[in-house]
Amino acid sequence: MKLLVLGGSVFLSKAVATEAVARGHDVTCANRGSSGSVPDGATLVAWDRTQPVPPELTDDFDAVVDVGRYPSWTRSAVAAFPSAHWVFVSTVNVYVDESTPGGRPGTLPLREPIHEDVDLSVDMEAYGPMKVACEQIVRNGVGSWMVVRPGLIVGPGDPSGRFTYWPSRMADGGAVLAPGRPDDSTQVIDARDLAAWIVVASESRTTGDYDGVGHATTMGEVLAGVAIGCDAEVELTWVPQEFLTEQGVEPWAGPDSLPLWLPRPEYDGMTAHDATPSYDAGLVTRPVAETARDTLAWLRATPDAKVTGITRERESEVLAAWRG
Repeated sequence: MKLLVLGGSVFLSKAVATEAVARGHDVTCANRGSSGSVPDGATLVAWDRTQPVPPELTDDFDAVVDVGRYPSWTRSAVAAFPSAHWVFVSTVNVYVDESTPGGRPGTLPLREPIHEDVDLSVDMEAYGPMKVACEQIVRNGVGSWMVVRPGLIVGPGDPSGRFTYWPSRMADGGAVLAPGRPDDSTQVIDARDLAAWIVVASESRTTGDYDGVGHATTMGEVLAGVAIGCDAEVELTWVPQEFLTEQGVEPWAGPDSLPLWLPRPEYDGMTAHDATPSYDAGLVTRPVAETARDTLAWLRATPDAKVTGITRERESEVLAAWRG
């Protein structure tokens, strides 16, 4: 298979290129060449997607994988490569309803599309609506397509630092501040598993809309799995979200956050999608303990890897306040 990866140098798109090379495919990665290297065995074509398509990229690819977020990027690429089977990597942020558990494509309404490019550093709320527009461009512009809507993607190479907080914290052991309740829902997927599914789907020309998520599980199960994967001796102290909010702890991501935690019940659905159609279509996922083990190894080998979340000192302060 002759595969074009629009990206190929960072996290998921790099994992896709790596998997495709390992499976013996002819892989071309098109990106600006400024965010990192492409995998050994892949060909890099420098392309700033705000510029015209380079002449060496012709419409003779069997499949295209696109992780782009701006409608103009997807529009120009679809116009350039309409003959290929497309796998467009979207996001669960396309769904308006983030509170209803068990949602899946076809059961949850989508946000209204934004067809023009919006600077996400100014308005991050435009991310989901622009992805809706990109999905529409793909569906209307190519003959064969698959849309994959991931939730939280985790694993080695994660540039967001969200999941990485937990292997880093668990490895230190001791009393660990755990957010909310152990039975709160959460949902993660290893980038390598998502990438493998995308490559297999490209080979088989799988079509349709799917959520790129692992099985819905609980915070208790995930944090226990992380501790096992990191061979850590910890004591989880579960602190209600109301108290965390009073203490100024932020949800999800950022320097003042406890990553993975989301306010309930308004986000109960965002981390509890029904992944059955995806598994039926060939998705295979590994235990979170394995992901945590490999993420910790990557963190130790990559001193400048991003880890977001509260400091150990701040964690101790919140734990002391809770116990008091």
